[in-house]
Amino acid sequence: MVTSTESRANVSELLTDPEELRAEVEIVVNSTAVIDAHTHLFPPEFDQLSLFGIDELLSYHYLTAETFRSARIAHEQFWAMSKRERADLVWQTLFVDNTPTSEAAQGIISVLDAFGIDTRAADLNEAREFFNSQSLPDHIDQVFDIAGVSGVVMTNDPLDQTEGQIWKTGVDADKRFQSSLRLDRLLNNWEDAIRALSRQGVFVTWDLHAGDVAAIRTWLDEWIQRMNPVYMAISLPANFQFPCDDARERLLREVVMPAAEQHGLTLTLMVGVRRAVNPGLREAGDAVGQADVTAVERLCAQYPDVRFLATFLSRENQHQLCVAARKFNNLMPFGCWWFLNNPSIVSEITRERIELLGQSFIPQHSDARVLEQLIYKWKHARREIAGALCISYEQLLHNGRAITREEISRDVNRLFSGNFNQWIGAV
Repeated sequence: MVTSTESRANVSELLTDPEELRAEVEIVVNSTAVIDAHTHLFPPEFDQLSLFGIDELLSYHYLTAETFRSARIAHEQFWAMSKRERADLVWQTLFVDNTPTSEAAQGIISVLDAFGIDTRAADLNEAREFFNSQSLPDHIDQVFDIAGVSGVVMTNDPLDQTEGQIWKTGVDADKRFQSSLRLDRLLNNWEDAIRALSRQGVFVTWDLHAGDVAAIRTWLDEWIQRMNPVYMAISLPANFQFPCDDARERLLREVVMPAAEQHGLTLTLMVGVRRAVNPGLREAGDAVGQADVTAVERLCAQYPDVRFLATFLSRENQHQLCVAARKFNNLMPFGCWWFLNNPSIVSEITRERIELLGQSFIPQHSDARVLEQLIYKWKHARREIAGALCISYEQLLHNGRAITREEISRDVNRLFSGNFNQWIGAV
């Protein structure tokens, strides 16, 4: 009888039994390292921007918004609390007084369970004691290992005063944290951008004269050299249009796209957010809107030499994004962003992408802002990705073609790192 070890060693063996096929897919998906293409994480070298621990996890805006649905507390009273007090309220409300069934709440359970911390505790004493005892560099190693993450891409804003000062010191950060150059402040509110640029000695006018454009391009080139980003990125509102006669379009056409072409940089588009629909919730007050995918199609058509990563916030945009990617080979769909990061929706979108695009997409990114979120985001995502692959492979088997372990490994490596590395020019 062939043992399981011997059987798995024969990578070219055809898998014709559905149960054996499913088991192999789960093994490969759960053991393959992933590059997290979009996060808001920072290494310790970025000081207070590097977030970790139970109070940060529970103060995250997903859980803040959910807490207000059950806790009878005014917004002003909640924000007057310390972060520790807010974390205590979230824990009491969502984990003690109620069953933690939402995806964000179950994520906390997955994190605590990974470290052997009591998930039914009446208070946060044990959790705080554990996280406070950790050496951050060692803790990062442990979290990356548990999550199966080999590297992450940060979100780096050159117009953020705190972060900008750190970059200007010539910071030598952990190489697992790759940079991306975020353009939101430059492109989404020109009035604010004028003020932010002036703080860095770049003085431009409201009318964006030719000299202004040249000055901004020089500024952008300097930050690309300083950050060495793997891509440039922008989060765009649901009503984003291209073309559109406004400052954003001029900056895209005359600054960003030429820089992308010259430096060989991918441009990442994250489309569909509606900001501050409930200002009282602060960061938790943003919402979702259905966007116009044809705006991205026009960018792809007009700039065929630029590679685009694209994700849309609305579930209703996903099918059109897949079809657009079939028409433009410079467009790569990636991730299930923000409000889409729920198992039922991740499963649906991943299956849809496999059916339309094969393996030519990036199935997920964590969007993590707190270090330990990597654990639950990837644990939960792997479960849905494995399920979607199993369905596809089983259909392939029923249609007359068996698959090998070698092919499964090839496909998963492509989805988890190969597509991203190829897209950013790392291979």
